[in-house]
Amino acid sequence: MTTAARTPRGRAASTDNRPVENALGRIRAAQPGMAKSAQRIAQFILERPADIVGMSVTELSEATEVSEGSIINFCRSIGLSGFQQMKLSLAQEIVQPVQFIHEDLDRADDMGTVCRKVFHSGVQALRDTLSVLEPDALTQAVETVRAARRIEIYGIGSSAPIAEDTQYRMLRIGLDVRAVTDSHVQAISASRCDPGVATITISHSGATHETVAATRLAREAGARTIVITNFARSPIQAFADIVLFTMARETRFRTEAMTSRIAQLCVVDALIAGLALADYDRATDTLKKTFDVLSMKRF
Repeated sequence: MTTAARTPRGRAASTDNRPVENALGRIRAAQPGMAKSAQRIAQFILERPADIVGMSVTELSEATEVSEGSIINFCRSIGLSGFQQMKLSLAQEIVQPVQFIHEDLDRADDMGTVCRKVFHSGVQALRDTLSVLEPDALTQAVETVRAARRIEIYGIGSSAPIAEDTQYRMLRIGLDVRAVTDSHVQAISASRCDPGVATITISHSGATHETVAATRLAREAGARTIVITNFARSPIQAFADIVLFTMARETRFRTEAMTSRIAQLCVVDALIAGLALADYDRATDTLKKTFDVLSMKRF
């Protein structure tokens, strides 16, 4: 398979019209990277979700001055099958009580309020991530890692600790894995990959030069590339075979906040659980052996 023919997986449109969770959240996350016409659709929906439920695709087309085809493409770009599924999802979201609200911190907040806002944002990030994480993409990631001779994990900045934790967790179930968090080493290591290597790149924005470059180099060298990134269009997805989405918002005081890392850690947890279950006997035996080794370091 050539590099040009390999396309990213992980955000396929739904195959039925059942409502999906958090349609408005998906739109907010994807809006900054949309084309102008799509941004116009997104803004209209975000401002008037209740009206959308009673509109036809033709009426929305006239209201936003875009083609009906653009509206269908917009729906598919956020993982929906079409306008009907959009309407059903918005209707469900509107009638359900809001459980948590993304709130930014205020300079007048007392510590109790700060704790409430921070914890609620973390819980909401997990709910939102669950709504966009595709089980099929996770299954493909498990199969890709299992088939690989070696796994390399890339992360820069706030994603570096997640990469290192992923390495630790995978080592404990017996995989040949290494985390690379230096940009220069990433470039060298990625360029020396081959079809027997699988890479996992962790990047909230999906737009960090170093990790995009490493993922591109790894794919060009023949590796299978898995990316964990926030739900939206981003440059790194052009070089990903499989995309595992998170959905965590950043606010004024909380850029690169714990919410994105909580979401990333849960995606990694799900991936490792899938790997362990797929090779249950070997994984549990290796876990026991590593537990015994680590027990020597405890009093």
